[in-house]
This record gives sequence, structure tokens and C-alpha cells, in this order.
Amino acid sequence: MTTSPANDAAPKKDHGRAGRDLKAAVGSAVVLLAAIAASLLFWKPAFMLIVAAAVVVAVWELRKGLLARDIDLPEQPLMIGGVVMVVVAYLWGADALVTATAVSALAIMLWLLRRGVDGYVKNATASVFALVYVPFLGSFVALMLGEGGRDGGGLDDQGVQGIVTFILVTIASDIGGYIAGVLFGKHPMAPVISPKKSWEGFAGSTIATIGAGIALVVWLLDGDWWIGVALGLIAVVMATLGDLCESVIKRDLGIKDMSQVIPGHGGLMDRLDSLLATIAPIWLLLHYAIF
Repeated sequence: MTTSPANDAAPKKDHGRAGRDLKAAVGSAVVLLAAIAASLLFWKPAFMLIVAAAVVVAVWELRKGLLARDIDLPEQPLMIGGVVMVVVAYLWGADALVTATAVSALAIMLWLLRRGVDGYVKNATASVFALVYVPFLGSFVALMLGEGGRDGGGLDDQGVQGIVTFILVTIASDIGGYIAGVLFGKHPMAPVISPKKSWEGFAGSTIATIGAGIALVVWLLDGDWWIGVALGLIAVVMATLGDLCESVIKRDLGIKDMSQVIPGHGGLMDRLDSLLATIAPIWLLLHYAIF
């Protein structure tokens, strides 16, 4: 009796309500966080290399995903423009970032003229969307890091403090929502978009982010507790919206993960969705209320 290739294929592992391979996910997270911590503690400009690399990989993933809908992003100019935007934001601040973003968008639109008329509006629109979604939002990380000057490192540096606060409060949102969702999740928040996201998970995220926000602002940033509450609320709302938007994008494209570059997590964009959504308002809050 012969068997079909489908029957011979190894069945996919069921990771239960967790929805992921926890062992691989934790291992990948530890490696990534260790690299981030090392760069921030010893010489913070090295962290910009990580940010630039993340922008390049995220653009590659986004182009790969959009090809499912016959949308072909101009990969090279998007990557180059994205890296330039990150560097410009770190060296010269927000005004320079706005200018670099506008110039990059125009350059990409001019680049697409080489392909001709067919599909120009579709590809140009998607390219500007990608430019704003990944490099522009990601460049706020550079703005945050630049708060403490362009050199140095360690927890005494304001920019490093801001990055640590931003990362930890966003992680708190993910962990709080994940634990509460797995243990108590019964009422879906958006069943069509993200079936596993529940209101109980959102409540867990809210408690975790407010707690983390107060602790980080008071103990690390030496700020008022109410700023920590505002930080937590901003983080939980924006992280949730970022996750839902990423889920909508993937459902529209008909894919589960953007790629498999991070074991246990899927694609880089699958991890960056919350971070990209939270960084701009968190930078704005800390820039004017703390720094």
C-alpha cells in the first residue's frame, strides 16, 4: 500500500493554548535581549547597528509577504532609505528624520518609474506605507537613544534608560496579556482578526504595563508615579493596536507568520508589531515629561 506525501509528512506539533513553541521562543528571546543589553550597557551606538539590521530584515519580510498580493516593493531603496533614516534620527534628531523620510519617499517613487506605468500606484502606495510602518516608526528608537547624547552607554545614560523603559514596558504588555489570556481568556476581543486575543488578556496587559510603568518611571527615570500610569496606558493601548494591525495585514495576505527567522516567534515583524506601535508615543511622553 502506497502513502501520499501528505500522509508521510510529520504532523505539526500542537502547542496548546500557548500557540507557540515556548522552549524555542524563550531561547530566542534570551539571545536577542542579551545582544541588546550588551550594546546598551557598553557602547550604545552599537545598538543602532541592531536597529538598522532590524529595519533591513523587516523590509525584506514585508516585501515577501506583500508579494502574495502581487505587490512588489522596491527592496533596495527601501532598505537604504530606512537605514539612512535611522542614522539621521540618531545623529540630528526629529527634524532631520522628517526630512529624510520625505526625501526617501520621493526617491522610492522615482525609482518605481523605471518599472513603467502598470502597477505604479499600487506599488508606490505600498512602498510609502512600508516606509512609514517600518523605518519611520523604527527611527523613534534612535530618537529615544539619542536623548542622552550620541556616545556612551550604561544605565546612567538617559537614552539607554528610555530604551530600557520602552522595551520592558512593551514586554510587560505581551507577558501580562499572554499569561492572563492563557489562564483566563474566554471572551475574544476581535475574533475575526485575532481569535486568541481576549479581553481577559487585555486586562492582564493593562495591569502589567501600569505596574511596570510606575516601577520604571519612579525607580529608573526618577519621575512621578502618574507618568508611569500614563506610560502603562499608552503602552497597552498602542501595543494591542499594533498587534491587531499586524494580524489584519497577515490575514489579508493569507499568511500565518511573516517568516521564520526567529525560532519560536516566526518573523521579525511578528515581534516588532507592538514595539513599532508603542515607540513614538512613549518617546513623546518621556521627551517632554522626563528628559
